[in-house]
Amino acid sequence: MGSSPTITKKIGLWTSTSLVIGNMIGAGVFLMPSALASYGGISLIGWVFSAGGALFLALLYGKLSKKMPTGDGGPYAYTRKGFGDFPGFLVAWGYQVSTLATNATIAVSFVGAMSLFIPILGTSAIAAVLTALSSVWLLTWVNTLGVRAGGKVQLVTTILKLAPLFLIAFGGLFFIKFEYFTPFNLSGVSSFQAITATAAMTLFAFLGIESATIPSGAVENPEKTIPRATLIGTVITTAVYILGTFSVLGTVSPLELQTSVTPFADAAAIMFGENSKYWVGAGVAISAFGALNGWILIQGQIPFAIAKDKLFPSIFARQNKKGAPAMGIIISSVFVSLLVGMNYTKGLVEQFEFLVLLTTTTILVPYLFSAGSLIILYAEEKLFNTKGWINTIFIGMGAFLFSLWAIAGTGQESVFWGFLLLLTSIPLYIWMVIKNRKN
Repeated sequence: MGSSPTITKKIGLWTSTSLVIGNMIGAGVFLMPSALASYGGISLIGWVFSAGGALFLALLYGKLSKKMPTGDGGPYAYTRKGFGDFPGFLVAWGYQVSTLATNATIAVSFVGAMSLFIPILGTSAIAAVLTALSSVWLLTWVNTLGVRAGGKVQLVTTILKLAPLFLIAFGGLFFIKFEYFTPFNLSGVSSFQAITATAAMTLFAFLGIESATIPSGAVENPEKTIPRATLIGTVITTAVYILGTFSVLGTVSPLELQTSVTPFADAAAIMFGENSKYWVGAGVAISAFGALNGWILIQGQIPFAIAKDKLFPSIFARQNKKGAPAMGIIISSVFVSLLVGMNYTKGLVEQFEFLVLLTTTTILVPYLFSAGSLIILYAEEKLFNTKGWINTIFIGMGAFLFSLWAIAGTGQESVFWGFLLLLTSIPLYIWMVIKNRKN
C-alpha cells in the first residue's frame, strides 16, 4: 500500500456546506416544477413532507459525525461500526455503484444544458460524448489535486448555481398570480394521495445530504463542522426548492407549465424578458458541472475508506502527494466514461437508463443502515441514561422510518434489482476475506 500523507490543508465549514448543497442540487431541480404542475399548489405540501424527512437525515448524520468525527466513508463507516464488516461492505458497494451511475447521468445532463449555447451538442452524438467525457476528466484531474482543490471548485459553482435559483425564488414573489393555485389540488385524486405522490417525487432531490460526512478525514474540526454544514446545507437547499417551486407555479400558468421542458427559464422570461432564459440555461449547466465535481470527489473517498479497512483492493487506498486517493478517482472515472458511452450508443441507451433505475435503491439503503447504527451505538455505549437520549432515539427512528418509506417509494422493480446489485458484491467480499486471512 502507498504512503498516506497527512492532509494539512483541510476544508472548512462553507466548503463542506457547498459540498452538501452542490451534490443535492443538480440539473434535475430545474425541471421539477413541470413534473409537479399536474398536482398544482398541493405539491408544496409534498415538498414540506420530504424536507421534514431530509431534516431527520441531516440531524442523524450530525449525531453520527459527532460520535465518529473521523469516520471516512460516512455511511459506510457508520454501518461498519454498527453492524460489522459485511453490511458495511454492502452499503459501500451499492453506494459506489450508484455514485458512478449518478456521475454519468450528471455528465449527460451537463451536455444537454450546454446544447442551448452550442447547438451541435444536441445533434451530434460524437460532439456530445466528447464534451461529456471532457467534463468528467477535467474534474477528475481537479480532484486529484486534493480535496481542497475540489472543494474550491465546489464552493464557486455552488454560489453560481444558487444565484439564478434565488433570483427566481424571491423575484417571483412579485409576479405571483394566486389564481394559478386554484384549485389547490389539480390531480383528480385525494389530497392524501397527491401529497404522498409529490413527496415521493421530491425526496430524491435531497439525495446527497450525507456528502459532508464522506471525506471527514479532510474536514477541519469534523465533529463541529460536519453537523453544521449538513444542517445549513439542508436548510438552504430546502428554501431554494420550496420557494423556487412556489414562484414558478405562481408565475407560469398550469397548462403551460405541464408541457414545459424549461420551467425556470419560462418563469424568468415572464419576470425579466426573453433573454433571461440564457442565464437560467447557464445556471443549469453550472449546476450540473458543480454536482459532477462534488460526486467525483465522493467517488474516490468511498473506495479509499473501504480499502483502508482491507475490504477492497489496496490500490484504492493509495494517496498522491496532495493526499488525494488519485487511483481510486481515476479508476472510477474510467467506469463513468464507459457508462457515458453507453448513453450515446444506439442499443445501449435502455441499459443505461435501467442501470440508473436499479441504483436508486442502493443510494437509499445507506440511510437505513446509518439510522440503525446510531441506535446501536447508543445501546452499546449504554448512553440511554444520559441527557438527550430521547432526542437521539427520536432522530434515529424518524430517519429510519423515512428511509424505509423512501425505499418503498422507489417501486418494486427498483427495489428488486437494487438488492440484486448488492448481492453481486459477495464474491469480491469473500475474496478479500480469504486474502486477508492468508496475510
